[in-house]
Amino acid sequence: MELPHVSDSLGIVHPICVERGRNAEVWDEQGKHYMDFVAGIGVLNVGHCHPAVVEAVKGQVETLMHSAFNALPHRGYLDVVKALDAFVPVSYPLSCMLTNSGAEATENALKVARAATGRQGVIAFDDGFHGRTLAALNLNGKVKPYKNRLGTLPGPVYHVPFPSRDSETDADQAMAAIERLFEVETPANEIAAIIIEPVQGEGGFRLLCADFAARLRALCDSHGIVLIFDEIQSGFGRTGKRFAFSYLGVEPDLLLMGKSMAAGLPLAALAGKSEFMNALPKGGLGGTYSGNAVACAAALAVMELMGEQNLARLGKAQETLILDTCRKWSDSGRYPMLGGVSGVGAMRGIVFKDTANATGAEHLTALLAAGREQGVLLMPSGRRRNVLRLLAPLTTEPEIMKEGLARLERALDTLNP
Repeated sequence: MELPHVSDSLGIVHPICVERGRNAEVWDEQGKHYMDFVAGIGVLNVGHCHPAVVEAVKGQVETLMHSAFNALPHRGYLDVVKALDAFVPVSYPLSCMLTNSGAEATENALKVARAATGRQGVIAFDDGFHGRTLAALNLNGKVKPYKNRLGTLPGPVYHVPFPSRDSETDADQAMAAIERLFEVETPANEIAAIIIEPVQGEGGFRLLCADFAARLRALCDSHGIVLIFDEIQSGFGRTGKRFAFSYLGVEPDLLLMGKSMAAGLPLAALAGKSEFMNALPKGGLGGTYSGNAVACAAALAVMELMGEQNLARLGKAQETLILDTCRKWSDSGRYPMLGGVSGVGAMRGIVFKDTANATGAEHLTALLAAGREQGVLLMPSGRRRNVLRLLAPLTTEPEIMKEGLARLERALDTLNP
């Protein structure tokens, strides 16, 4: 597929051009039908063109398409932040700002943490991903391809291992790494924030160890450090709960949201305790398009759709289908390249192992192409790009989900020597 006038620095996973979509199904310009298990990289948790979202957007376009909130406030922005206060499961009243993207929310979180603490240092985690803008890049826990050729990035940022049942690091080892950091690299009183994903997205769908999360919360409280949870990919229902931090029993000081927040329209948010969110002077937060009226209308429809019972039902149904299918594949012994299943709830990854004839990454690369031929679109993750992340919309009909997994199985059959 030729991409005239598009920078070669954009990496394209699937060389097709999508023309239309409906829930978990898409059709390309040649009319070929696919099951979409990429879903905008976790953006479409309620699927392509959900009728309730489409209706909300149409109605908003006819009344007000945009007003720059910093200059002329509009009701959509106010309604969204009020809805977020009810939607986000924390014990304190939320203070919010809306942004265009998750990376922009990350950048503003760094500003807020610096202003609130008077410090500059940040602790982030190996294999984490927080965006592609310059300061967010330095938070990312791997070099390729994001940090190549860029020289010194804004900091200071210190990385430590991410503890998870899906990694080789446990809570004791991760805490020891932080203690070493405070002894060897920088004192705790120079750290403004610790930023972490409750479930790593780009890092391979790995759930944070709950014991470590509790210890991290206590550490931040003890040293006056702002705890930031990045739920840009894991939030808005991806795990079957509104936010993945509910699995951990710990609340953040600041929360990053985005991706599926507005069902495909550009909207994200930074929210948290007012004592932090109000630290910058008037005018310190904002943006021309942040909180666009049409995107706000979509977000309100999304939150209405994501009631607790509805989310739990959809998430459990998808989780069960994925786990049952992966168990069947494992028990069959037909696919020696398949490792374990990572993640939690409906946010699941399949690890690909090295075999005698190929690495796990090579197996997964071959699977992406084979899956596309079979009519299922897939997405890799992990530092070695050896973890298949399954991102079908939560609203995927059971028969469509089963068909997508059947197409994935046929693609797996092509990998056997």
